[in-house]
Amino acid sequence: MSRTEFVIATAIILFVAFCLGWFANWLVHRFSRVAPGDVAELDRMSQELHEAEETRDQAITYLQQREAELTNQLSQTEAELRAAMDGLRDARHEAEEMRAHIDRIQAG
Repeated sequence: MSRTEFVIATAIILFVAFCLGWFANWLVHRFSRVAPGDVAELDRMSQELHEAEETRDQAITYLQQREAELTNQLSQTEAELRAAMDGLRDARHEAEEMRAHIDRIQAG
């Protein structure tokens, strides 16, 4: 095999390898291409997910505010109950003192 034949054979082999590589690249891109409808659907799903996350965040914020309000209301109610119980205890004590005083007056 002469030098010229070797160069021609090498050039043909390299050209065939290039063609096979180009064809393989074309096949991969042809079968892995994303359809425009799929891209639109992914965009829509992305937007819906974003809206759902915003709704979730709003719900969490509302629940935290509501919990704080209810906790505050419960604390106020418990304070009012303690005040009422103290008032009732004082009233009972006064009533006992009045009974004792009345009993002393009637006995005396």
